Amino acid sequence: MQTGEPSRTALGAAVYRAHHQVSDAGRIFHDPLAVPIIGGMPALTDSFFDRDTDGRIRLLVAARSRFAEDALAEAVAAGTEQAVILGAGLDTFAYRNPHPRLRVFEIDHPDTQAWKRKRLHEADIPVPPSITYVPIDFEHQTLDEVVAATDFDPARPAFVTWLGVTVYLTRPAITSTLRYLGSMTAGSQLVLDYAEPVIPATPEEHAAAEFRKQRLSQINERWRSFFTPPEMAAELQHDGFDVVEDLGLAAATIRYTGAPAKTPERPGPHVLRAVVRG
Repeated sequence: MQTGEPSRTALGAAVYRAHHQVSDAGRIFHDPLAVPIIGGMPALTDSFFDRDTDGRIRLLVAARSRFAEDALAEAVAAGTEQAVILGAGLDTFAYRNPHPRLRVFEIDHPDTQAWKRKRLHEADIPVPPSITYVPIDFEHQTLDEVVAATDFDPARPAFVTWLGVTVYLTRPAITSTLRYLGSMTAGSQLVLDYAEPVIPATPEEHAAAEFRKQRLSQINERWRSFFTPPEMAAELQHDGFDVVEDLGLAAATIRYTGAPAKTPERPGPHVLRAVVRG
């Protein structure tokens, strides 16, 4: 991130969610606040996010949000009353939360959080009393110290989502966060996404990778950390979790569209759900 500015990639994820509502009628993930929170239809033309020609990134962003909110609904039905959204960006779940007893803690960089609250005000999106905002810089603060300053109850199970963040953090920052999350009450759940290391195989993939690298360098939000599925599973196991399921893009495509993926499963983005062991 640029000092004093909100995350541009947080805006990117929000733009893709909004595009999904317009281009795909929200068929995977319905979010009526996705377009208003980015400032309406004109924001969909942001040229920074103009390389998703086949809709692949849009599908990924919609699928990971659907995956997280479906799992959260199951956890709430089983009695969970606390949700933590790490790196909340312009995520809108807390403002359309269908679960009356669920408290939501949005944890994000203070610059991004201030920008989001301004966007909510400008879009006339009400902020319910069930939300607590918690500022953090993952590279310089630990999750336990910022959560301790809130009324989050560590003695009760919680549901945590951590989407669109790990690839931008260093390994030590990721490990520190997972270690804290794995110390939560048994039965607490985590949904996170991560990226596998990928070697471009075609000229088109090389061009897309170079475009992404240059764009992210411009805004100081470079990709830093990659995991293979066995590496991520081992990290989570070490930190007190059992992995329940791990979906690649092709598997997510089949689950949420009912149609076979256009390409076989290959190294790339993943979203998973894990549970804190008893």
